[in-house]
Amino acid sequence: MGLQGVKAVFFDLDNTLVDTAAAGRRAIEERLPNGLPRSLKVVSALQAKHHCGEGEARAICDRVRAKLLRECHDPGTTCITELRISHWEEAIQETLGGQANRSLAAECYFLWKTTRLRHLTLAEDTRGMLTELRKAVRLLLLTNGDRQTQREKIEACACQPYFDAIVVGGEQKEEKPAPSIFHHCCDLLGVQPAECVMVGDSLDTDIQGGLNAGLKATVWLNKTMTTPLDTAPVPHYVISSVLDLPALLQKMDNKINTNLETGHTPSSNE
Repeated sequence: MGLQGVKAVFFDLDNTLVDTAAAGRRAIEERLPNGLPRSLKVVSALQAKHHCGEGEARAICDRVRAKLLRECHDPGTTCITELRISHWEEAIQETLGGQANRSLAAECYFLWKTTRLRHLTLAEDTRGMLTELRKAVRLLLLTNGDRQTQREKIEACACQPYFDAIVVGGEQKEEKPAPSIFHHCCDLLGVQPAECVMVGDSLDTDIQGGLNAGLKATVWLNKTMTTPLDTAPVPHYVISSVLDLPALLQKMDNKINTNLETGHTPSSNE
């Protein structure tokens, strides 16, 4: 597949190429048989090893989820590991009362983290799609987040061989949606913004960032096909599966070729 006008595609990682949310849920919620298997999940560990009721264990996990959603991390002042152990420590104390239990919090955090990483996989059909797409364009992985956390995810899902470059927001001066990180990606690949497409699940970071940086197109991965708020940034294209991307790019290419043949210059709204 050769493409006119598109030289590079930038992909988001979390919940775009890999289902991070599902991996996190599995790390917490999977029910296990009686006994203490090596792959013990957090709820089961709290019940079996620390004598929490199931309701209490789930309440702790729900509190941690809420803290992760509100998390503000400054890598210059706080280690991500210490911060996330503190999330668990606070959640345990808020649920169970009594003295803070740092050792239990650390056990829960590392159990959650290692189990989540074990469930992070780059699906075989996604690998095939990336392999074929890379024959036509350059591919770059662009992910926000803490350096350590994101590099561990990248290693866990073994996605490095499918990309010409990988950029982690936590290693840069600014993250998505700042234009600077997108322009840095363009420089790495030796391409212009108007030759690049951004694919991601976040309207606020992936789509807004691509628009801010003046990329050729933004593609919103909307798996549930939900209707965005009226104030949300408007992507150029919407797909429900990342596997739909090659067909979309081919459609874009056909449109460009038709315009070249007819001498028609498309407007920005087309």
